[in-house]
Amino acid sequence: MAKMKVKQIGSPIRRPEDQRKTLIGLGLNKMHRVSELEDTPEVRGMIRKVNHLVKVVEG
Repeated sequence: MAKMKVKQIGSPIRRPEDQRKTLIGLGLNKMHRVSELEDTPEVRGMIRKVNHLVKVVEG
């Protein structure tokens, strides 16, 4: 299955609890971390939920 890399570019400080848990679910929790995930509809939905805190990196 296709892979995608996601990098955290925003801080979870002063964000709702569900957005913090979504970041943890993506394997991110600290600034500038990169996580490699499978490209599934579930992962895309999680990225869409916190799109202001993450960036999809080429690769």
